[in-house]
Amino acid sequence: MEILDQLSIGLLAEKLEVRPPSLYNHLDGLNGLKQKLAIQGVKKLHEHLLQAAVGRSGDDAIRKISNAYIQFVRMHPGLYEASTRFPDANDKELQQAQESIVHLVVQVLQAYNLKEEMAIHMIRGLRSILHGFTSIEQMGGFGMPLDINKSYSILINTFIEGIHAVAINEDEYMQ
Repeated sequence: MEILDQLSIGLLAEKLEVRPPSLYNHLDGLNGLKQKLAIQGVKKLHEHLLQAAVGRSGDDAIRKISNAYIQFVRMHPGLYEASTRFPDANDKELQQAQESIVHLVVQVLQAYNLKEEMAIHMIRGLRSILHGFTSIEQMGGFGMPLDINKSYSILINTFIEGIHAVAINEDEYMQ
């Protein structure tokens, strides 16, 4: 069972040592709680990625933010799950938090002088790699007796090699 599936207003009230009705003064039910967790998760992820990116550029920055992403998910699996699992996409605060992550990655990719459209494709690719890898890892899907961190390192290095290839001949990749 997913961590988020175990969450309830009753369980939260018990952990906070308050009565469940008291929480409704602060939350719009279970969905409101999950939305607040989604926003908090995205904001915390951004902070974690930002700390990793400061003072770095290019390949080093991609490796550092990718490592920070994996580390964040491993340290905060429930918060990460909340941030990716059906939040209200129309929530302005959530949109701003999500946009801050995209903006950070756009800044990191500026070192490669990609056109805006290609930069967006690369952001989508990196997000897919990181989310896919962490999701499979959380589900226990990497059962082979090989070092999972080595697999991850090879994956990120391959992505970085791909960015270099795209940067050399971007028009070829846009066809």
